[in-house]
Amino acid sequence: MRIGVQIQPQHADYKQIRQAVADAEEAGVDIVFNWDHFFPLSGDADGKHFECWTMLGAWAEATSRVEIGALVSCNSYRNPDLLADMARTVDHISGGRLILGIGGGWFQRDYDEYGYEFGTPGYRLDDLAQALPRIRSRWERLNPQPLRDIPILIGGGGEKKTLRMVAEHADIWHSFSDAQTLARKSAILADHCADVGSDPAGIERSTGVRGLDNSSPDEAAAELIDAGASLFTIGVSGPSYDLGAVRDWVAWRDEYNAAIR
Repeated sequence: MRIGVQIQPQHADYKQIRQAVADAEEAGVDIVFNWDHFFPLSGDADGKHFECWTMLGAWAEATSRVEIGALVSCNSYRNPDLLADMARTVDHISGGRLILGIGGGWFQRDYDEYGYEFGTPGYRLDDLAQALPRIRSRWERLNPQPLRDIPILIGGGGEKKTLRMVAEHADIWHSFSDAQTLARKSAILADHCADVGSDPAGIERSTGVRGLDNSSPDEAAAELIDAGASLFTIGVSGPSYDLGAVRDWVAWRDEYNAAIR
């Protein structure tokens, strides 16, 4: 089991974001994510907000152990060859700790205010399907190449297009599914893997989990584990970046992993 935290880059000064990343690494998380938007997704719609990839470059220098990445980077916002080069560069800055999280995009305000074509969900997913081979091809041609085979995380749950792309290209599949939905979609993913000749067991299942109310991580995770999840990510927002639930999940991870060794 692995634990991630999404440090949402909203409603905070950068020094608060930087401290939250340092605190998350010290707490023992496996991955620190941000997100790829230009405006807050909750709270004041015009509140403080910072850009994803320049931030990842800074995190690559500011951290030493955790993997880092976007949950997720929007394919529409950057030429895929440029994105591949950006990812390769952050991979080198971090010493080989980058995860390329990517998705088709959905937040229309980002598109409208920054001049991108929003189109339809099908259009955006078709564009992502064309971008993924270009990204891998560019990595092979860059000098120097990435320090490792950069893991690709694809976010989303579309059964016809997104899960097909996961089967073809992803090392990690992220969704916000409940256990029942995760199990059903994992079966669909396995069918896509059979069609394209990939191993569904080689794709890590990631899911977002919320801060805990009256349940323990063990209770909250049990059904998700049965459905195949092994990466659990908790989102925290500025300006406070309360990591209390994150620390609870890290303690649960350590106990769980020790018990199955």
